[in-house]
Amino acid sequence: MERILIAEDDESVRIELAALVAARGYLPVYDTPCDLALLDVNLPGESGFILCRRLRAEHNVPVILLTARVSTEDELAGFGAGADDYVRKPYNPEVLMARIERLLHKPRKAVTVRELTLDESTFSLYFRGESVSLTKNEVRIMYCLMKKETCPKDEIIEELWTNGCYIDENALYVNIARLREKLRTLGADGYLHTVRGVGYRL
Repeated sequence: MERILIAEDDESVRIELAALVAARGYLPVYDTPCDLALLDVNLPGESGFILCRRLRAEHNVPVILLTARVSTEDELAGFGAGADDYVRKPYNPEVLMARIERLLHKPRKAVTVRELTLDESTFSLYFRGESVSLTKNEVRIMYCLMKKETCPKDEIIEELWTNGCYIDENALYVNIARLREKLRTLGADGYLHTVRGVGYRL
């Protein structure tokens, strides 16, 4: 279940937003980790602009700013802070949900490492003209492995939990074994290595 962070100081609006996203099958949360953030601009203490910058820097999740401000300068400031969208209050619930769903399901770019190309939008892995379909867990594991030279087991498990794939260490071993088999069928046997006492690398 995808998690939507709601940062809103008006309790009635916060409850309304939580009910709205929950009704569409999302999990409303009030802290990270999350898959998307809804931020009020006029938060007490830290503004939505500042929180948006920090979220994008630390978690790189889509951000929608909600505000009663109507000036073009405020809207430009929101996009300058890294927001993906800027929605004025009072918002239309159906339009807001359409914007949320567009951002959550926006296809990611393909990632290529050592002739392996991962297309997250189609759950496919390509190698020298051949392709194989991956499960959601396998896609996230491959994404972790392609991001850095060596990926610790704990970091892979944390990435899976953050993205709604709840597995433990034993389940990770099973997924790694399946990935190795799929790599073998592509002709990329030996690409996935175990780093003893640490994790895995390509």
